[in-house]
Amino acid sequence: MRKGVPKDPDIADLFYKDDPELLFTDLHEIGHGSFGAVYFATHVGTNEVVAVKKMSYSGKQTNEKWQDIIKEVKFLQQLKHPNTIEYKGCYLKEHTAWLVMEYCLGSASDLLEVHKKPLQEVEIAAITHGALQGLAYLHSHNMIHRDVKAGNILLTEPGQVKLADFGSASIASPANSFVGTPYWMAPEVILAMDEGQYEGKVDVWSLGITCIELAERKPPLFNMNAMSALYHIAQNESPTLQSNDWTDSFRGFVDYCLQKIPQDRPTSAELLRHDFVRRDRPARVILDLIQRTKDAVRELDNLQSRKIKKIFFQEARNGPLMESLDDEEEHVFIRDDVGHRDPRPDLRPTPSVQSQALHYRNRERFATIKSASLVTRQIHEHEQENELREQMSGYKRMRRQHQKQLIALENKLKAEMDEHRLKLQKEVETHSNNSSIELEKLAKKHMASTEREAKSASTDEKRFQQQIMTQQKRDLTTFLESQKKQYKICKEKIKEEMNEDHSTPKKEKQDRISKHKENMQHTQAEEEAQLLGQQRLYYEKNCRHFKRKIMIKRHETEQQHIREDLNKKRTQKEMEHAMLIRHDESTRELEYRQLHTLQKLRMDLIRLQHQTELENQLEYNKRRERELHRKHVLELRQQPKNLKAMELQIKKQFQDTCKVQTKQYKALKNHQLEVSPKSEHKAILKSLKDEQTRKLAILAEQYEQSINEMMASQALRLDEAQEAECQALRQQLQQEMELLNAYQSKIKMQTEAQHERELQKLEQRVSLRRAHLEQKIEEELAALQKERSERIKHLFERQEREIETFDTESLRMGFRNLVTLEYPKEDYR
Repeated sequence: MRKGVPKDPDIADLFYKDDPELLFTDLHEIGHGSFGAVYFATHVGTNEVVAVKKMSYSGKQTNEKWQDIIKEVKFLQQLKHPNTIEYKGCYLKEHTAWLVMEYCLGSASDLLEVHKKPLQEVEIAAITHGALQGLAYLHSHNMIHRDVKAGNILLTEPGQVKLADFGSASIASPANSFVGTPYWMAPEVILAMDEGQYEGKVDVWSLGITCIELAERKPPLFNMNAMSALYHIAQNESPTLQSNDWTDSFRGFVDYCLQKIPQDRPTSAELLRHDFVRRDRPARVILDLIQRTKDAVRELDNLQSRKIKKIFFQEARNGPLMESLDDEEEHVFIRDDVGHRDPRPDLRPTPSVQSQALHYRNRERFATIKSASLVTRQIHEHEQENELREQMSGYKRMRRQHQKQLIALENKLKAEMDEHRLKLQKEVETHSNNSSIELEKLAKKHMASTEREAKSASTDEKRFQQQIMTQQKRDLTTFLESQKKQYKICKEKIKEEMNEDHSTPKKEKQDRISKHKENMQHTQAEEEAQLLGQQRLYYEKNCRHFKRKIMIKRHETEQQHIREDLNKKRTQKEMEHAMLIRHDESTRELEYRQLHTLQKLRMDLIRLQHQTELENQLEYNKRRERELHRKHVLELRQQPKNLKAMELQIKKQFQDTCKVQTKQYKALKNHQLEVSPKSEHKAILKSLKDEQTRKLAILAEQYEQSINEMMASQALRLDEAQEAECQALRQQLQQEMELLNAYQSKIKMQTEAQHERELQKLEQRVSLRRAHLEQKIEEELAALQKERSERIKHLFERQEREIETFDTESLRMGFRNLVTLEYPKEDYR
């Protein structure tokens, strides 16, 4: 890998690996800007003429410059439209990026500089239409140019309009960075800080300013300090076309573009349907404009060439200097009929219209609509305005840095809020999981308790049955023993009665005894059967009654379980609601704290911005006062030369007057001598000489007085002019300072209003969230109460059905007098 190529493969792929100094030759500077210089160049391999934009990323703000280069290269790689500059590649060489693009003749701004007058309306419409098509393409892909002006609208040899210089462009929309050229900036770009995001409509505003620039040679407020222009744009009404000579369509188009409120401003797509750009115009309007400009440039360059030749011929009178003159003449570029520079005066080839590549190969120079003096002046102005440019660059850098600080803080606060919400969410999930676990434990506990009670009830029932059966068995044994005793007693009694009755035959006695035995046995059997029946009935009735008691007890246990379950759920829900309220309050506290932190940073940054603006304005004021002072000092130094020239002029007038008087004196002397006697000649000569001396003395006195009056008047006029200039400057600077104060007050009020809106919005959001939370709590409690009522109702209904079924079955079994045990139906609400 060649030295200077980035090691990061993703970034390295943006740049070609070749050495640009070996690929491109014949570099000739054709423009200059804040980024660096633009050169005409020829590709060694193809002879294609290209434009090379050199951008250094060394020195101050190295990383920022490097990131800007990467952003511009990525932006250019995405462009594919006839009305955007064609990107051909980028190379790196010794901390300088060589951005290679298609070559264009010059910009719309160059047209104004060459012709020294505004463009025609039809020419403005054609250029605007081409620029609009390029902007519509950018905006359809959510890109913003952000530096639309005549200097960035280029023209090609075939008459195409191209948008160029995407160093300030945004690859995303909306954006909120402070970028662009002050006089063309839209109000929302100037005011953009945090809330004030903007979209592609800022390019529409800049296009409207560009239309005024093409119609009046300069954008509005161009005579004002750039910083002051920013303040003016931000708070005053939109500019309009000054002259009434333009058509209503053009004036309406400009006014439509320069709507102060972005929502009222049209999009670039909507502007393409405007009558101003859609109306008929000659197909060759731009080509004719280019040709006229080339002709004017050729005349300007030839004029400059003749001037330099004249200087050479005046100052060079010997051989070596003449030889140097000849050498110089060979390097004077003479333009042909299409405006191409050619170093050979005698060779004037005509360009081929069939192939632009062939045309460039046939040319050793290039076509342009920039005069040599214009290029030189632009370079000189760039060097002269370095201090002001650095001030504006520093201001832009500060604003962008502030933007980055705000975005960084917002991201930090967002991360903090996300972390806070995640923490609360985890706490809610933990509570929910714990609640589910507790309910499962309670359900298992109830199930185990139910199983234990069921086993215990079964055991108690068996024990109860066993007790009854044992008791009945004892009762039956006692009963049978009692019957046996009674049987014996009756048997003995009958025998005694029979023994006492001697009259009855023995057989009859025995029959009667046997019959009596049978009757007793039958009676005892019936009594035993009756006892067994009673015991069985007693057993069944008491078992049935015991089962009913067990069922009632089970119902009581079920009621106890459901009461515990519902109470547990209510307790958990109340704990959850308390936790949610606590979460809401902590979130509210964090939101207010974050808003306060963000607003505090914004106010601190605005105070720093306003302080910087004030310092810049004071520095600008001092610079203007120094410049005016230097001008006045220079005027005072030049005043003696001016006075000397005026004194020489007065002296010449005096000499001329003396000569006239001398002639008159001689004529009068000759006349007097001719008409007077010779004896009086001496007296006449003496009298005339005294008169001449007196008049000359008067003239000398007048001469001295004129000189004194001239010097006093000149000094007075100089003092008055300088004082007037000082006064005008003071008024201008005072107005600009008032403009700055008004702008800063507006920014402060807008920021305070924004903060108030943010606070109200937060209060509404917090209040609405709390209302939703309270509504949710109320709904969940109502749902829980409904569930409680329904579950208890269903339990009681089921238990009542069970008792009713049991009692019905008992009645069917013949148990009418079972005790109905009523259990309290509690209201657990």
